[in-house]
This record gives sequence, C-alpha cells and structure tokens, in this order.
Amino acid sequence: MTAIVNFIATKTQLSDVSIKNTIELLNEDCTIPFISRYRKERTGNLDEVQIGDIVKYKEQFEALEKRKLTILKALEEQGVLSSDLRSKIENTSDITVLEDIYLPFKKTRKTKADKARQLGLEPLAKIIMSQNANDIESIAFRYIKGEIDSVQAALEGANHIIAEWINERTDIRNHIRYQLERFALIETKVNKSKKDDDHAQKFQDYFDWSESLNRIPSHRLLAILRAESEGFIKVKIELDHDRVLAKIEGRIIRSNNACAAQIEKAIKDAYKRLLLPSLSNEALQAAKEKADDAAISVFAKNLKQLLLGSPLGEKRVLAIDPGFRTGCKVVCLDAQGGLLYNETIYPHPPKNDSTGAIKKISSLAEAYQIEAIAIGNGTASRETESLIRKIHFKNEIQVFVVSEAGASIYSASKIAREEFPNYDVTVRGSVSIGRRLQDPLAELVKIEAKSIGVGQYQHDVDQSKLKSELDRVVESCVNAVGVNINTASKSLLGYVSGIGEKLAENIVNYRDENGAFLSRAAIKKVPRLGNKAFEQGAAFLRIKDASNPLDDSAVHPESYSVVEKMAKSMGKQVKELVGNAEVLRKIDLKKYCTETVGLPTLEDIIKELEKPGLDIREQAKVFTFNQNIKTISDLREGQLLPGIVNNITNFGCFVDIGIKESGLIHVSNLSDSFVKDVNEHVHLHQQVIVQVLSVDIQRKRIQLKLHK
Repeated sequence: MTAIVNFIATKTQLSDVSIKNTIELLNEDCTIPFISRYRKERTGNLDEVQIGDIVKYKEQFEALEKRKLTILKALEEQGVLSSDLRSKIENTSDITVLEDIYLPFKKTRKTKADKARQLGLEPLAKIIMSQNANDIESIAFRYIKGEIDSVQAALEGANHIIAEWINERTDIRNHIRYQLERFALIETKVNKSKKDDDHAQKFQDYFDWSESLNRIPSHRLLAILRAESEGFIKVKIELDHDRVLAKIEGRIIRSNNACAAQIEKAIKDAYKRLLLPSLSNEALQAAKEKADDAAISVFAKNLKQLLLGSPLGEKRVLAIDPGFRTGCKVVCLDAQGGLLYNETIYPHPPKNDSTGAIKKISSLAEAYQIEAIAIGNGTASRETESLIRKIHFKNEIQVFVVSEAGASIYSASKIAREEFPNYDVTVRGSVSIGRRLQDPLAELVKIEAKSIGVGQYQHDVDQSKLKSELDRVVESCVNAVGVNINTASKSLLGYVSGIGEKLAENIVNYRDENGAFLSRAAIKKVPRLGNKAFEQGAAFLRIKDASNPLDDSAVHPESYSVVEKMAKSMGKQVKELVGNAEVLRKIDLKKYCTETVGLPTLEDIIKELEKPGLDIREQAKVFTFNQNIKTISDLREGQLLPGIVNNITNFGCFVDIGIKESGLIHVSNLSDSFVKDVNEHVHLHQQVIVQVLSVDIQRKRIQLKLHK
C-alpha cells in the first residue's frame, strides 16, 4: 500500500491518509459518487474530481507494476536478471525509464548489430570505443574472414554494434527527449496527388505547415493527424540535427584519432536510423496523448452541461420532428413521456398544407391538454416554429426548440426498438425530442455519449480513454440529480451507483411484475440486489410520496437513525423536520458526531432536510430566434442576434442563431481580456446575444462576437 500511496501523492499532492482510505474504499467496490457523497470523513472531504484523479493514478500504478512483472519474467527467462537490474526495475516509478532499462534486452527481431556480433566483430567495436588505437584499419584487417570480405565491411559491422550501444544509453535518449520537448517542430507537406480532392479542402490550412510541437493547440494537432491519416498530408518531426549530433559527440568522443572518425559515423547512424525515428515518434505520441486529454476534457465538460440541461419536468408535451418532403412527425406524450398519439403533417413544400397542419396541431393540443411544444432543430425547424407561433391556442402553451443531436442514433438503437417495437424510427425520433424537453438527462443516457456531438475530434482521440471519461461524467450527473426508481428507464437506472446494467434490468422487471416500490427498504427485494448494491445505490434512488419522507431525499438509509434522534431531541416527527429551516438551524450537530459520522455528513443531512430532493438543474426557459433571419444570406456584419451555445471547443464556441450553419465565436472574441478556458465565459445551451463580425457565404462560415 505504501508504494501506491507514495506514487499517487507525488501526482496529486493529496494527503497520504486521504489517498490510502480512498484506495481501500475503491478496493471494496465503492463508486466515486458514493465515496464523495457518503464517505467524506474517511476521504478527508475529497470531491469527485479528486477521487477521479486517485482512480486514474491507481490504474497507472497498477499498469506499471504489471509491466514490471512482465519484464522481470522475460529477463529471468533470458538468464540476465541480476540483483542490481532487479532493484533498478522494482524501484522505478516511470514507464519511460522502465522501458529504457529493458531496451538492451528487448529483441523483437534480429538487428544489424546482432549479425555483426555473430560475425565476431564485438571485440573490434570495443577497441574503437576505447579510442586508443591510431591505425584502426590495420586492426580491422585482422577481422576479415567469411562474410567479412574487406576492412570497410569489418568497420561497418563494428559501427552497427556501437550504434546500438549509443541507442541504448539512457543519458543520450533523455538528452534527445529534452531537445524534442523544447525545440521540436511539427512540419507538414501536402500530398500533391490528393491536393484537389474536395474533402482535402477543409485541411488546406495545413498543406504546408510548421509549428512548435510543444505549443501546438490540441485541436490543430488532431486536425493535422486526421489529415495525415486520410492521406492528404505527410507529417514529420524536425529538430536542429547538427546541434543534437554535436551534443552526442561531445558526450562520447574524447580523442582525435581514427577511432573518433569511426565513432562519429556510428553516432550519425544511431541518430538517423535508431534514435530519431523512435524518439520523435514517442514525442509525437506524447503530444497526441496531451491533445487527446485536452479534447476529452472539453467533451466531458460539454457533456456534463448538456446532461444537466434545464428540464421542463412532468408536463404533457407535443413533439415535432420537422421535415419538408417527408412531412413533420408529430407525437403527443403524457407527463411521464409515454406515447399517446402520433401522426404526420405536411405544412411545408411540396404539399404546403399549412391550414390542415394548424387545425391538427390545435385539436391535438386541446385533446391531450398539451402544456408545451418541442420542435427539433434540424431541417425545416425555423419554418415549423414560425407555423406553431401563428396558432392561437385556448390555453397558454410554451414553445421550445430542442437539439436533435443523436436522436437518429437513438431511434435506430436496440433501446428504442425495445421501447417502441411497433413504431418506425421517425416516431421514435419525435418521442426522443419530446422527452429531451421533459428531462434531458433521462433521455440522453440512452445514446452513446460520443454520438451526442458536443466535442471536438471525438473520433480521433483514444477511444478507451474517451469512453471511460464520458461514462464517469454520465454516472456523476445521474447520481448528482438522483433517480425516481418508479419511472426511470433501464438505461438511466444502469448509471446509478452500484446498480449497473443487469441489476437495472432486474429492477424494471420487478417493478413491472409487482408494481411501484413503496419504500427504499423494498428495493432489497429485487433479485440479486444484495447489501453492497443497496449501500452504494439506495440514496441515489428516490421514492416519490413514500410514507418515510427521507426515501425521497439524498439522506442515506444508514443515516435515518441519526435524523430520527435529531427529530426526537427537538420534540418533532421526522416529517416535521423536512423543510423546516427554523428548527433545523437550532440542532447542535456536535451532539450527533460519532467515529464514523462527522460534521461533513451531518451538515449534508441538514442541507438535504431543508430542501429534500431539490433538483440541482435550472428550469427550462423559452427562447426565440430572430424571426427575420432564415438563411446565411440574411446575415449582415454588425447585426445583434439572439443565439444558443451548441458546442464548446478549445478555440471558441459555436452558436446556433436559428439557421442551418452555426456561427463561431473565436476565443479572441469571447472577451476583451485573455481567455484561458472557454467554459469560464460560456456554457452549453446558454442563451446569448452575439454580434455578426463576418460572413463567408461560399465557405458557409460565420464569425461572431459575444455581446456583453
């Protein structure tokens, strides 16, 4: 335990006790949301981000230890594992250092140096490296035999051995790494045979590009690497080779004789053939990993904002998936998102039956007591919104434009087929649009996170890392909000702490067979849901209108007895404490502290009792685009327009201004001061006012400025 705690402590600067206790909880199969919310005393009040860092570095440490065991086993099998070598391997805490130690023994194929050794040239290589011989050609002459038919062949073979020795020197490898880290340039050249390809044009900025590798922004590096993978450009890493070679020569050559000349040749060979290809690729991979992390971080922030988007709540919704030729798919949903009715209307070209469409929408709104209308933001969205706003409804109905991102993926998914086996993809897509308005989180968890479309280059980053981080974000959001166990889908339940896919299915099946859960205690009756799963998940599962009001709160069942003691001491029933801020403020929390329950937990309990089950999300707000702007041709420089932030990247944010093309607010146009993090200035789905800076109709590019 000491080794892993020390490893994580150097990476995070967290206390040893917090790290140790958190690792113990993780090893007990506790989840991040559970640990951060209900084990604050043990962790020292660590938040989800800090616990997530411990998880990340714990995995790194375990991967390092696994690699060490593999290397030790390989060296034992080779019969070269000395006690000194074992000690070096066991005591390293860096994967790069570990691989450098292993490098001299790592032979995947026969090298030029191996062949030279077989021909008996290692003694000659050692003589050259001693740098004492003046007439090295005479000495080399003695090695002419068999395949070695000349002095030149002998010297060349010896130099291959020397080149390998140089390649294996850690100090030289680290020097080149330093040079690459500080001074390397990433350079590109266009592939002339593909230069005029239509798809290549979006990469034309990088046809002949040069930039410092350690300063290139993540989005630009990922764009360049994508352009290379698609064959439009060639990428190489450049250094001041003469300067690097001079430094290596200064470390090795200490004479001015014939041996020095041979070593100089070996150094150049080692650098060009072995060191540079390997280490420049390593540097590029490190830059790619850094870019991946930055892109994944942006995606994670965007996803969190999207998932925690404002819910309309349990309202009856009419949802429309707009279209021209194929019509607008209309569905009516009850307050819980159940499908009541579906139909197709044709208000737009080529049929232009706007009169019939208005009548139909009016009658549906009255028949199903519709409280809100959700319109997808895809093709024909503006025209459909304009039509709806002309209708005079008998009751007040709010109209919302809802993002369709990922709706088509949901509608064709296994989850959608299971939910609506008797309806086609168009109906399912409309239902998804309506449900997104009611509760974005509950609906969006049904779609693979990377398909929601709120990231940059998500298909180019490490897919395993991306999935892991996005799954963590979804889990965090679901548990932060809490889940109504009696209405939640299998997909939503699957993200609850300690539940997972199989138990979620069991919960839904049990609910279908036995009716609604009446208490948290009843959750234990679900097949295969044991004490551990109940401990991890119960506080995140809510029971509406339960006889015990704590069952619809974030108070953990393990703390119910504490609340009961508080109520008793105040001469109240538990239900009389709920929402009673005046009484709650009078409770002396120190009286209830024990070895396992401290002030952090007790303060959380009081906060929750003040506002039990409070949704942390903002309420949905109605928004209207400028009705005079229908296409990019309607835009003029200087116009002020309402818009909604629909994507955030490292280089700025994109804003939906109600037309097909989103506009870009570059980081330089977000603020008059330097912008370090775009998320500090805007958030996803934020309603903003923007100023049009420029419009490129041909390239369909719109430059905007955030208007304060």
